[in-house]
Amino acid sequence: MASAANHHSDGHPHNYTMMQAFEWYTPGGGNHWKWLGDNAERFADIGITALWIPPPTKASSGESTGYDVYDLWDIGEFEHPRDKKAGVEPPNRTKYGTRQELEEAMKKLRAKGISIYVDAVLNHKAGADECQLFKAREVDRDNRSKLVTEAYDIEGWTKFTFPGRQGKYSKLEWGFEHFTGVDWDQKGQKSAIFRIEGDGKTWARDVDGEHGNYDYLMASDVDHAHPEVKEDLLNWGAWMMRTFPISGFRFDAVKHMSRGFVCDFVKHVRQEARKMREEQGKEAVDENQGPIAFSVGEFWKDSLDACLKYLGEFGDEQFSLFDAPLHYNFKEAGDAGKDYDLRKVFDGTIVQARPIDAVTLVENHDTQAGQALESTVSPTFKPLAYAIILLRQDGYPCVFLGDLDGCHGDGSNQPPPAPPTSDLSKLIKARKCFAYGEQKDYWDHASCVGWVRVGDVPESHVDTPGAGHDGCAVVLCVGQEEGKKWMEVGKRHAGQVYVDALGWKQGEVKVNQEGWAEFTCHPQSCSVWVSKEAKEKYGF
Repeated sequence: MASAANHHSDGHPHNYTMMQAFEWYTPGGGNHWKWLGDNAERFADIGITALWIPPPTKASSGESTGYDVYDLWDIGEFEHPRDKKAGVEPPNRTKYGTRQELEEAMKKLRAKGISIYVDAVLNHKAGADECQLFKAREVDRDNRSKLVTEAYDIEGWTKFTFPGRQGKYSKLEWGFEHFTGVDWDQKGQKSAIFRIEGDGKTWARDVDGEHGNYDYLMASDVDHAHPEVKEDLLNWGAWMMRTFPISGFRFDAVKHMSRGFVCDFVKHVRQEARKMREEQGKEAVDENQGPIAFSVGEFWKDSLDACLKYLGEFGDEQFSLFDAPLHYNFKEAGDAGKDYDLRKVFDGTIVQARPIDAVTLVENHDTQAGQALESTVSPTFKPLAYAIILLRQDGYPCVFLGDLDGCHGDGSNQPPPAPPTSDLSKLIKARKCFAYGEQKDYWDHASCVGWVRVGDVPESHVDTPGAGHDGCAVVLCVGQEEGKKWMEVGKRHAGQVYVDALGWKQGEVKVNQEGWAEFTCHPQSCSVWVSKEAKEKYGF
């Protein structure tokens, strides 16, 4: 289901590959939407079929990455007095550009068959227009279920009037009644976690149990149980589906939000997508082949049990999660180097336990250097990690733009620029061209493993040029000596000459009459062996 996520948007004749189309230090100045549009052809050529774009919604400042969301209904369209005063030009844009620039970029991406997933930040709001006086109680930071004071008056930044938008698209103005908690009392000049008092108001119960109850994360915490809030957010999701050519959402911080609300939101936008198809005179889609509106959540926790519990209790809608446990296995493998046992790289991962809902990744904007969840994967191991998520059967791989093109870093408080992962574009293209068919694993050595994808050429068309894909043989090695794997690619390849599509391992390998050959790779490296003819055909 996850790996066929944009099946209904673009019926590509090749594998689907998502890319996170930003990193934390993506340059500001309002240029990113234009840059994405200008790179649409490059992305499509290497095999990217979907982009997860950063939050397009107005944040608390014009240069914010976007996770301190101010107004969901402002997609870089309305002037904000704060940005005008700060000299942001134009004062209506987000860090990434204006609404018009986003729409132009989307048009270019869609013309190249690239689906678009929007980053939806629905857990909290920041940058309020006014303070309000209300009653709240402090809770223990380490156990948010424990109240540590009686209710008393505080002033919180909870009044959102959206003066620039003036009620266009949504009439709702937000006040303290629409939130469950804040972390600052303006009146007492105090930082704490405050639970707002009100009839029936409490933390959501269907959230992660860390810290007693992990509903509260930051800023003004949205009360998804409030009927006005729920109606406004569901309307926003439907409006996004109708207004922009998007194919789904990436949900930020789902372990901090009501699981029931997220399920309702997913159900609502999928109903809207079905309704739109009907209005356009299109046939209903077979959702057994993939969800009509893709949905993936950031449930960032290195615990398979917690991830499976979330998925198991989510509801009757298909939902995917990023495979955080797999990322941490990659981190461990890179740190251990030659001492890591590659045979356990999938232990405790979503892609092993529930591959239908796994979105696999190596890095993201939260794990990169300088971030609170920093857990960077060793540059030496990254090509091996990407070979794993891109060239194997299970999971929907998500490539990180910071690994494809490198991460930025300017300013004394930012890390130095991080270089791109070696030949990542070739690995993505190898997925597009070669990663097909049955998978045969040779998972029999701690420091060197391999697998074969046998291709998808029908037996009746083995001699027909262009009939399917020939497949590949992949070798990974973390040891200090050359990695070797004796693997079967199939009798139909007997006598064929294989070469490394990456060009890292020189030389040729000839397949014997039984369809076997010994494939090799350099120490602490990987290789992707394909027929010499296929490599030349696809321009590697």
